[in-house]
Amino acid sequence: MSTTLLDLHVPGLGESITEARIANWVKTDGQMVAPDDVVAELETDKASVELPAGGSGILHIVKAKGQTVNVGDLIAQIDTSAKAAGVSAPAPADAKPGIKTGSGSTTAPNGSKDDRPLSPSVQRLTAENGIDATRVPPTGPGNRITKGDVLQYIESNAGSRGAPAADVAATQTSRESRGAPAAAASLRPSALPAVPADLSGQPEETRVEMSKLRETVARRLVEAQHTAAILTTFNEIDMSAVMALREKYKDRFEKHHGVGLGFMSFFARAACAAIKAVPAVNAQIQDHTIVYKNNVHLSVAVSTEKGLIVPVVRYANRLSMAQIENEIKRLATRAREGKISLEELGGGTFTITNGGVFGSLLSTPILNPPQSAILGLHKIEKRAVVVNDQIVVRPMMYVALSYDHRLIDGQQAVTFLVHVKESLEDPARLLLDV
Repeated sequence: MSTTLLDLHVPGLGESITEARIANWVKTDGQMVAPDDVVAELETDKASVELPAGGSGILHIVKAKGQTVNVGDLIAQIDTSAKAAGVSAPAPADAKPGIKTGSGSTTAPNGSKDDRPLSPSVQRLTAENGIDATRVPPTGPGNRITKGDVLQYIESNAGSRGAPAADVAATQTSRESRGAPAAAASLRPSALPAVPADLSGQPEETRVEMSKLRETVARRLVEAQHTAAILTTFNEIDMSAVMALREKYKDRFEKHHGVGLGFMSFFARAACAAIKAVPAVNAQIQDHTIVYKNNVHLSVAVSTEKGLIVPVVRYANRLSMAQIENEIKRLATRAREGKISLEELGGGTFTITNGGVFGSLLSTPILNPPQSAILGLHKIEKRAVVVNDQIVVRPMMYVALSYDHRLIDGQQAVTFLVHVKESLEDPARLLLDV
């Protein structure tokens, strides 16, 4: 019987993305797969991409986990003739009860089937921690187990997962029996440096391979410093009016719109209004041409386990505050769950980053190329300020605008920040568009 092979190539990964790293093989070499099975996870500089099998048969891996591959590279083949012959690959030797198999379901210890499908992240998390997935209470749609369910299960059972006392004692005895090296024995006890007892078994350093995302972030930040004339200007905002308005209407806003009223929507609206007054802030340099963008596609920095990701709120200048809050919440959730798509990360024209959520008082954000400006927010802190010749205590925030001085003049940058300041200190301006 002839063998029919289906080639799996690295798919197109979006605008300007030419390579990726094989972050994980969800299926093992020699395992039977179905067309919709996710066989691999590819990590790009912007997001993780799941690669489906596209056919039924036995998987033969060509490129190993951790390798960097280009768009179009052959990374695996599927022997589709195995399906017709009724061939099935044996289960991996290290398969654990309750871990998802090629059938896409879990198997309870008593042999009964559980048809709840497991996502790749849940499979990996349960496998790494030796967890029986059938014991994890599901909260996801369709009675599915989510990554959060597994993390909650691990946390709630942390006290029972420690190493047995006998194992700890055996390890300690083994360490003591090895003794000190001969060279150290010849030294006087006073010549040996004192080592704290709790550090005696700790390595001097830990090496971790950089993720594709971190590598690209590092490269792009250095490129931004080398290709743009970056300058930063600062101002401070009295947040009293915004905080009073938010406190007065936040409950009614959430009840009516189904989303909380945060500070980001105020700053997004204020930035869009300021861009209308200073269009250069939303423009880009392409070769010898200045491209003015007619809409604001607002990039909002979101912190995730894999690093900082910057999804884009499309047409932010046309959205209401409730629509902005809903979109930011949706994108942030998808980013933190690792579900963000490449389309949701590209095409931004202006960025807002909020270091204040981590306690930053003042910083100078770096441009997100090819954008020409980025607005940095910081923590709100009560300070003594002078208002109408009186010293009063007000909740103040420093804001910073980093910009490409090749395109944006200092006067334009200052005007932009003053416009943002005035809009937030008198929020009625945002409603009246003045």
